[in-house]
Amino acid sequence: MPQISRRGVLAAAAAVPLALPDTANARDVIAPSGRQFPLSSGNHKLVVTEVGAALRSWQVDGRELLLTHPADQLGDSFFGKVLLPWANRIDSATYTFRGTEYQTPASENWSGHAIHGLVSWAAWTPVRHDKDRVTLEYTLHPQYGYPFALRFQLEYALRPHGVQVMLTARNVGTTVAPLGAGYHPYFRVDVNAARLTVPAETYLVNNDMLIPVGRSGVDGTPYDFRATRQVGATKLDTCFTDLRREDGIATVSVDQIRLWMDGTHEFVQVYTDDGAPGRPARAGISIEPMTSAPNAFNSGDGLITLEPGQSHRGSWGLSG
Repeated sequence: MPQISRRGVLAAAAAVPLALPDTANARDVIAPSGRQFPLSSGNHKLVVTEVGAALRSWQVDGRELLLTHPADQLGDSFFGKVLLPWANRIDSATYTFRGTEYQTPASENWSGHAIHGLVSWAAWTPVRHDKDRVTLEYTLHPQYGYPFALRFQLEYALRPHGVQVMLTARNVGTTVAPLGAGYHPYFRVDVNAARLTVPAETYLVNNDMLIPVGRSGVDGTPYDFRATRQVGATKLDTCFTDLRREDGIATVSVDQIRLWMDGTHEFVQVYTDDGAPGRPARAGISIEPMTSAPNAFNSGDGLITLEPGQSHRGSWGLSG
């Protein structure tokens, strides 16, 4: 019997538009990505979704800069999602924290790993929506595999220079909680021709299951993008660190798009979309700011620990 991957299911669902019945109950039908929160200021327009607090659309001068999907489709590959309470993978969906082993749902079919946290398909609550900003909130209750309580507040705001995204994560439980935060914007570029800059001295070396097993300097490797150059045929699903910064800010760029990260984001994953199901490969590049490394729940690399009542805050943004 053939196996169907989770990504394959998402791709199939993403291709099926939502059919709204022509009845009095049509108003009860919801879009797969939930309510849409449009923002505009100057030449920038955003659309943020209720589901996953996702950045679904970013337009500058009327040009769409993201790989996106209509509101009546599910979307694919974590397009624009926020990744909490961990980003990227947990090896074999198992980790040990403060002497206790936990087993999370294995959400990546081919590997048996847990990937990209627990909130990407959750409905976030809007607490403020103005013309140029929206703030969404979500409370993550304790559950098997992650028995910790966190409250997240995420704000998208349009500034004169572009987009700013600000996260506050607060431990509202009674025990210390592990945390990693990440984001998954996909940029609409011609990958082979795209000119990429990643100001990183180091990349993480992965095993065949995409779990980091060490670090290496980028010098003399295909992963050296400290000087801007074309991506070409290089395949990336690569985490970079030891980022060069100016005034505490690290900036990654692809073509005219610039993604900046504050000092809480010590890592950035760059993915050239080579394994995309249900759409042409290399349709865009994902640049993922992250506070911790893949598998940080096991390695501790960049892992945040929050005491009860303690908060973490971080921000990143876009210009183009």
